[in-house]
Amino acid sequence: MTVRSRWSRSRTGDTASAATDAGPPTAQITPVELEDCLRACAVHSGKLVGSLDPRRITLAEKLRELLALWAAQEQPQSAAAGAGNLIRRGAKSVGGGSLGNELLDALLAVGNKALDCGYDDELNLALLITDTVLSQRKNSRAGWRLRGRLLEAMGRPAAAVDAFERYLGLTQEDGFGVRAKVAGLRTAQEKRGELLALLKRTVPDAAAYAAGPATDVWAEGLAAHAAGDWERAQAQLVGALVALDRTEAPEQEFQEALSHYLDLSTGVHHRPSPELTEAIGLFAEQRRNRMRGPLEDPTFGGLQWISLGEFRNRIAGKSIALIANSGKVGESGKGTEIDAYDLVVRFNSYKIDAANTGKRTDIHVTIHKHGFNWDQQVDTRLVFGGISGDWKYSLRNRLVPGAQKYLGDESLRWPVRNIGKWGTDRWPSIPTSGFNMLWLLDFLDVSPAIDLIGFDFYESGAYRIDAAMKMPITSVHEYTSEKAWVMERAQSVSGMRISLR
Repeated sequence: MTVRSRWSRSRTGDTASAATDAGPPTAQITPVELEDCLRACAVHSGKLVGSLDPRRITLAEKLRELLALWAAQEQPQSAAAGAGNLIRRGAKSVGGGSLGNELLDALLAVGNKALDCGYDDELNLALLITDTVLSQRKNSRAGWRLRGRLLEAMGRPAAAVDAFERYLGLTQEDGFGVRAKVAGLRTAQEKRGELLALLKRTVPDAAAYAAGPATDVWAEGLAAHAAGDWERAQAQLVGALVALDRTEAPEQEFQEALSHYLDLSTGVHHRPSPELTEAIGLFAEQRRNRMRGPLEDPTFGGLQWISLGEFRNRIAGKSIALIANSGKVGESGKGTEIDAYDLVVRFNSYKIDAANTGKRTDIHVTIHKHGFNWDQQVDTRLVFGGISGDWKYSLRNRLVPGAQKYLGDESLRWPVRNIGKWGTDRWPSIPTSGFNMLWLLDFLDVSPAIDLIGFDFYESGAYRIDAAMKMPITSVHEYTSEKAWVMERAQSVSGMRISLR
């Protein structure tokens, strides 16, 4: 077992990677000057030159965008010289270090990409960024959510819960499933405590080793096991686990050691004892709850799963209106006209304003990654996602019991790719929820009217519920190609309506 430090960092110089004895990260913010953070970002940007890691390449691009923005704001006479000046130790900003909205968004983008990298240096950079953002904007919802995700990745679940709760206290719409995450982390920590207590009772001799250095005690335990002395090995290995808990080792370290211990214990006992069986059960429970929160209603209110064929039968012969989340819809005055269709389809973070959008939602179509409007009562909910495991994880965490009668099963998970068999050679970009639904309805071809209302592919901006309005219009989709596909099949275009049938 290797004991690693993922949290030590300096507050001066190479801020994001130099080691100190600052201790493990918490939800409590360490004040950081904006210019110090930008200087560290510039240094880190230089370290990524020549990297072949796709995640670090993406991070490097976001760093370049951040530094260019900073240079343009603070030293407009020369953006390139400004970014270079930031690298010099002691350089200060001309503008006094205020954090405007544009710079805030750029910093958060860097922090998120650094978190995606997952390496120690990048996690430290993300930690510094959250310290900086929350020093300047103590009520930044995005800042606290990033802080929570980061602390969880760094193996600090209790601190992550604190940060996530700060986020939840600042928002009414939990579109990212944070409450379920908090519930899962809390339950996992409870199960971990129960498991440790069980091990201490089962192996009382472990107390004699629990005060020693965890790494040394663990190595001695492995040596004793190799020598055939399981009684001594068990005491030392459990003692090392207790020492890891006492010294607040990162959660990943503790879990790795615990898994190894249970694996060795299972190999020693041909018939696991009741205590070992209980320990394995507690280990599985904490792992499961860390991945997803507890489910109060595993049947989700008795919903019915529907397949591709069953969905076809439910829409056959019915007129369908698909309502875009566009600014144009928000001022359309077409609410009554929309509600006159047999079926009204809405997407992701749709907003209801009866006079303009209509008030009915029969089918809610959403990407699995976002949790907006899952609590709204609809007849049918179709959840789209490219990776089966991630899709199932989101369903377990986001579905609200009783909020839908019918739910699309895996045959409806990713229509363009899975039903149409359109690979990246034919459609390189990730298809939007809207395009997946349009393609599906066109493919089934059982509706007398398929009308798109307000689809201008975000030319008029977004019209969403308030919690989603700050989300950027993502660049991973190819709206131009989707628009071309729609217009090739359009039977008529009249004002805000595009008719495919």
